Amino acid sequence: MSQVKGYVITNLRQQILLDLTFLFQACTGIDNIAEAITLLELNNWDLVAAINGVIPQENGILQSEGSQTGPFGDNSQAASTAPTAPPSRAASSSPPSSSSSSSAFCPVLPSRQIVERQPRMLNFHVEYRTRSVEVVLEDASTVGDIKQILETELQVPVSKMQLKGWKSGDVSDSTVLRSLHLPKNNSLYVLTPDIAPSATTSQSSVQQESLNQNYLLIISHREAQREYSLNFPATRTIQEVKRNISDLTNIPVRHQQWDGWPASASDDSMTLASSGISFPCHHLSVCRRSSPATALEPTEECTDVHMVSDSEGDDFEDASEFGVDESEIFGMGSSSCRKSPMMPENSENEGDALLHFTAEFSSRYGDCHPVFFIGSLEAASQEAFYGKARDRKLLAIYLHNDDSVLSNVFCSQMMCAESIVSYLSQNFITWAWDVTKEANKARLLTMCTRHFGSVVAQTIRTYKTDQFPLLLIVMGKRTSNEVLNVIQGNTTVDELMMRLMGAMEIFTAQQQEDIRDEDEREAREMVKREQDEAYRLSLEADRKKREAQEREEAEQVRQERIRKEQEEEREAIRLSLEQALPPEPNEEEGEPVSKLRIRTPSGEFLERRFLGSCKLQVLFDFVASKGYPSDEFKLLTTFPRRNITQLDPAWTLLEAKLFPQETLFLEAKE
Repeated sequence: MSQVKGYVITNLRQQILLDLTFLFQACTGIDNIAEAITLLELNNWDLVAAINGVIPQENGILQSEGSQTGPFGDNSQAASTAPTAPPSRAASSSPPSSSSSSSAFCPVLPSRQIVERQPRMLNFHVEYRTRSVEVVLEDASTVGDIKQILETELQVPVSKMQLKGWKSGDVSDSTVLRSLHLPKNNSLYVLTPDIAPSATTSQSSVQQESLNQNYLLIISHREAQREYSLNFPATRTIQEVKRNISDLTNIPVRHQQWDGWPASASDDSMTLASSGISFPCHHLSVCRRSSPATALEPTEECTDVHMVSDSEGDDFEDASEFGVDESEIFGMGSSSCRKSPMMPENSENEGDALLHFTAEFSSRYGDCHPVFFIGSLEAASQEAFYGKARDRKLLAIYLHNDDSVLSNVFCSQMMCAESIVSYLSQNFITWAWDVTKEANKARLLTMCTRHFGSVVAQTIRTYKTDQFPLLLIVMGKRTSNEVLNVIQGNTTVDELMMRLMGAMEIFTAQQQEDIRDEDEREAREMVKREQDEAYRLSLEADRKKREAQEREEAEQVRQERIRKEQEEEREAIRLSLEQALPPEPNEEEGEPVSKLRIRTPSGEFLERRFLGSCKLQVLFDFVASKGYPSDEFKLLTTFPRRNITQLDPAWTLLEAKLFPQETLFLEAKE
């Protein structure tokens, strides 16, 4: 029996030291648990001395037990409803080091200092070719942190990535975002000059196409002689498939024995697309792994869906070695059956954990319950606080604890009351979490510290198990989020409704002010947009007028150039024809000579002698060399009127009866 007591005391001491570490982290803002434990060990687990070593005492971080300052600060409304933080339990159980270890003081950070420690979240919309990525980071992060996230999303190495769009010019990877004084929403773009666009685009398109596929898994349950045909997206992991099968077959993941997975599927964190299974259909089989029965494994009379970790199983086996019945430790008989947990422990995805929570809540208390937001706490905050002022809502965070005797009564009578369900659905975004398991509670405290500050996390930590469940009412403000109220499990439907309505009144007043500010801002922006549009239209009209004038001038220049080219071409042809003409014959020569007199449209006369044997083509070339080409002018006789240009150019002047002399005239063709 003394061994059992020593085992229980050891576990209690470890729990106290763990709580002391969490309290030290909340007070000092140190996120690294290993660093927090080291500082506490250096001070021999003296909480006050460790805090004074990190934060100087003159900053006023110590507060007496009798102080009236609540966990939310002097002016917080929640201070009237939240209990005053009790003295540190670790102060009485830690090894004695000095007189300060037994002090009745509880370290609490002043609200002003804690607000200064709250991180500011920045939103970045990053464009890369045809893709866009949304990145949300604290202002304490660096530019290199953004590139690391983009490397995972875009599959582009950081060394080949150039991040552009900073208002202050180019920055280095080590630049802290806070030093750039950025607004909440920012737009950036990625340049990759060393990467060919075609290769990256084709690789990205192939990867995207493979991730959009769906796999049909035909899974045979050998023990139950049943077969399940399940569709899974390619992005689903092997671990998630095994968890779904655990819900269908009541076989915990650690007891599942599979056949049919390829050799490449060695890691449960792999996605189906990268596991190497057959597409579009793959056959698998599962059964329960044969192992010696233990007191904690499910029996045929009572199916236990609750999955415990290996460390928990080791603790229970150690307890059995000391001769202690597990039923005495957990306060239940050997024939009793534990309920399935509201939320699996160490869930990788918050959305999957909330889906499990909603399903288990419905199975316990019925379908009439608040609509729980499926997603992370950050996504729920975005949905509630960061839309248009008219669409914003309060955020209700429900914290469940199965170890509290008030949980069943609060859920069945308060959370499932039609009036409460209706009021929450209309005015709140309701998000839930299960803090029964320490791992889930620690994860919640981390999320609360990140989004609401360490004061809220410290307040949640001060509540004892029998004070759960809790309902936190959170309102979004311009600079930070404020917890309006903390409602404990020992309340009534009427009191719960009154406190919800009271929080709603505060929120409505703030919302109306935000709506007025938003309307005024939108009106100013509308006037500015109209002015910008009028200015743009004016510039557009001027641009079109200028372009039309430029086109007209360009057309005139083009026509003038064409005219000159044509004139130059005609002059070149005329000169070539003039040079090709045979010499004018003399009348003294023995051959017959024809003397022709040609009247031009301007009234001038062209005279020349030609041999009688000369072709008509020579006459036509002579006329063209004087600037009257045959394709534009026709050559006519006076009487009888004949069109010489219609005759065969190979005829001679004698054959054309233009001998010994003739008077012709030129006429422009129509």
